[in-house]
Amino acid sequence: MPNQTSYTKARANLAKLCQQVTANREIIIINRRGAEDVALVAADELSGLLETAHLLRSPENARRLLTTLRRAQARTGKPQSVKQLRREVGLDAED
Repeated sequence: MPNQTSYTKARANLAKLCQQVTANREIIIINRRGAEDVALVAADELSGLLETAHLLRSPENARRLLTTLRRAQARTGKPQSVKQLRREVGLDAED
């Protein structure tokens, strides 16, 4: 559960909150009276979340990613080199 704070407290402690967010990868919800709440999140965390959402938009891609995740968690796959992986997915350099 993300930490929460009021807009007033966030404004008074912005530098400290930014440090906390980046150091601990925490999300801080800022409650605003009479307005929608907002979140303070590290930029690279947001970038990763947006990239994940983009990759999961395609049902076929989501299936492949989830299958790969399950295989990795079960440790049923065998190690491969980058060159082998590129060949497997059709990314060989055709110079």
